[in-house]
Amino acid sequence: MDIQFIGENLLPGKIGQFFIVLSFAASLLSTIAYFFAVKNKDEQDKSWTKLGRISFLVNLVSIIGIGSTLFYLILNHYNEYNYVYAHSSKELPVYYIVSAFWEGQEGSFWLWAFWQSILGTILIWKGKTWENGVMTVIAFSQVFLTSMLLGVEIFGQRIGSSPFILLRDAVDLKSMAPVVFADPENFKNYLKFIVDGKGLNPLLQNYWMVIHPPTLFLGFASMVVPFAYGITALWTRRYKDWVKPVLPWTLFAVMILGTGIIMGSFWAYEALNFGGFWAWDPVENASIIPWLTLIAGVHVLIAYKNTGHAFFTAMALMLMSFILVLYASFLTRSGILGDTSVHSFTDLGMFGHLIAYILAFVIISVYFIAARWSELPITHKDEETYSREFWMFIGALVVTVACLQVIVTTSYPVFNKIFGTSKLISNPIEYYNKWQSGFAFLVTLISGFSQYLKYKRTDPRRFYSSLISSIVFSLVLTALFVYFTKVYTNLMFILLTFSCLFAVLSNARLLTGIFSSKGSKLAGSAIAHIGFAILLLGALVAAATSKVVSINATNQIDVRDFEKNQKPGENIMLFKNEPKKMGKYTVTYISDTTIAPNTIYTLNFKVIDAAGKVKEEFEVNPNVQQNEKMGLISSPDTKHYLTSDIYTHMTSVKANEEEHGDHEGHAEEENFKAPRIVTLAVGDTIHTSSGVLTVNPINRNPVVKDLKLAPSDLAIGLPLVVDVSGKIYKAEPLFLVKGNNTFDFARNIEELGLRLRFTKVLPDQNKFEVQVYEKPQQAKDWVVFKSIEFPLINLYWVGTIIMVVGFLISIFRRKKELKTS
Repeated sequence: MDIQFIGENLLPGKIGQFFIVLSFAASLLSTIAYFFAVKNKDEQDKSWTKLGRISFLVNLVSIIGIGSTLFYLILNHYNEYNYVYAHSSKELPVYYIVSAFWEGQEGSFWLWAFWQSILGTILIWKGKTWENGVMTVIAFSQVFLTSMLLGVEIFGQRIGSSPFILLRDAVDLKSMAPVVFADPENFKNYLKFIVDGKGLNPLLQNYWMVIHPPTLFLGFASMVVPFAYGITALWTRRYKDWVKPVLPWTLFAVMILGTGIIMGSFWAYEALNFGGFWAWDPVENASIIPWLTLIAGVHVLIAYKNTGHAFFTAMALMLMSFILVLYASFLTRSGILGDTSVHSFTDLGMFGHLIAYILAFVIISVYFIAARWSELPITHKDEETYSREFWMFIGALVVTVACLQVIVTTSYPVFNKIFGTSKLISNPIEYYNKWQSGFAFLVTLISGFSQYLKYKRTDPRRFYSSLISSIVFSLVLTALFVYFTKVYTNLMFILLTFSCLFAVLSNARLLTGIFSSKGSKLAGSAIAHIGFAILLLGALVAAATSKVVSINATNQIDVRDFEKNQKPGENIMLFKNEPKKMGKYTVTYISDTTIAPNTIYTLNFKVIDAAGKVKEEFEVNPNVQQNEKMGLISSPDTKHYLTSDIYTHMTSVKANEEEHGDHEGHAEEENFKAPRIVTLAVGDTIHTSSGVLTVNPINRNPVVKDLKLAPSDLAIGLPLVVDVSGKIYKAEPLFLVKGNNTFDFARNIEELGLRLRFTKVLPDQNKFEVQVYEKPQQAKDWVVFKSIEFPLINLYWVGTIIMVVGFLISIFRRKKELKTS
């Protein structure tokens, strides 16, 4: 007998599932229609093309329908759906709800399919004679992406995972609350007990995660376009015609995917606490590899366009780049990476599905290259050593070898699963930096001196005479740069600095002729090369010369088991409002504010000269989240200077504990140590553990709330000031004589953990008795933090912007060239 569950809203899920099935069917029909449109020799018969267009547009509408339905469910917190329950909560602001939309596998596959639909629609409009072949490939890729969302069983095998699966179908509700759901009535009304979802992963609660995934997946989706043009060129034997239409799309894919990767770097820098911007995480590696291979492909494609050489290499790199995107998706989503990456998803049973996606496109690529091999315009003439195309080919080869080194090492989890081994890299940052710095040196060196070469043939004497001035100038700049940045401790750092500066100068030389027709053609590539070299230079200096500034001379942190996960010598413990010297800085833990689920801390940094004058002052606001499953989630904050960043994150904080609570006979002093009883005159000072306390002149007319004074009563206020590194805290305890009795009214300074009582007047000594209560040190609020200085990190970000600008200029130039032709 079917259980009738109470409160479920099933209609949106049914609508969403209908759109998923419709999108899959429409993309499959579009693939078939466009396939027969290519095979159709009658150029007047457009029936197959029209059917392909209509089907693909139906697919686009269906994809939008899926996204709209899912967003509606997430926004309204329909927790009867597993995806909503697993990735969102009512605490999340709307912009993080957007992030929750693509946190899970299903949402990210939808995002990929959405962008691919948009790009396909543009190609229907702009593809012209290439439309049928290109759209066959794109629609076929769309078949796989939409099938990832199906979530249906065929012959006992689940195909995909639907975002509209109900919670009760996805998990065993009775295991969630065995006692509660043992009652059939409670089980039917389970939504009454599930009042909110699990929420968004704390690491993803960052504004970069609102824009980084859409940009990255647009980059992934755009990689299919060069692949589709390449397959169509082979399929229809248009070996020369494909270059001009594919170049703008290839540059677009390189620009967008590169931007998405750098946005991820921003996220890592601002949200993760590993202390850097690139960790050589397996998923970072898997995303950068296709980007680099496509960059190599762009250069070889341009060489082929200008000389007719290296057709096969250009084609192979174009096809390989998209297949590597699919491989990156496999690494991320198959669950094979396990705990080796912060980016990886759990396995939703898509292992075989993802393998099929890769194999399908590998088979298509191999088939067409093999079938057309004898016809390919492959030249057997050796290129001139003194030619631009020769060194563009060598540069592409170096990039490909660099990618091979990364992908083999990144694939260790795959090899471990296949061969039953357990090989892993213990220090990936050091390992990859060691290998890749050499490749980066060669690439930037080639990108520099190849600018002095012409296509086909260059006079060697003229080449060397042009080159020598740039080399000399680069050597001088390198000497100055390595001296001031202190990267002279490592030979490879010196070599890479030289090659980057040489690449900047060599490409800047081309910009001097920007207003000539030849110079304007090369402006985009020159700017992109300059940006890439500056980016590498910034990454080099920031990584090589970054230093921990929170040096702890005692090499001890009084937090249990702290040394198991952190280095005590690189962390400093602060008690609230107790300044501590840290190198040139004096750091004070000022305050903390909890905006659930995050606690935001304020640390004050001051540079004080020998005369005691504050030369510089700033505050940073790192935050933490105490997460039940993940422990302490720390997000850093950074003070940005023009030439460096001070990057600060919490490594341990005091747990939120209740103070000694009220009970019968409870006294507030129970939360404090025994008082220090002192006699003070006006102007006297004493030191507390927080700061310097000073007595100000008495107040003979204090305002006492809710206390009525008779004319014969005497009330006196004793203004006390506590100076904590220039910050002033005030309190005014009261002394009251009423009839024959005396009373006192204490005042607390909560931020300092102080309680002050004015208990006696000593008229013969012209002094007052004051009792100073202080909370025990372990009861005070405390934090442990780590600060790192990243010199010249802004070069990394500036280089990124310059590189993107260069790509944009190149895209517009190639589009203009295509229109002219």
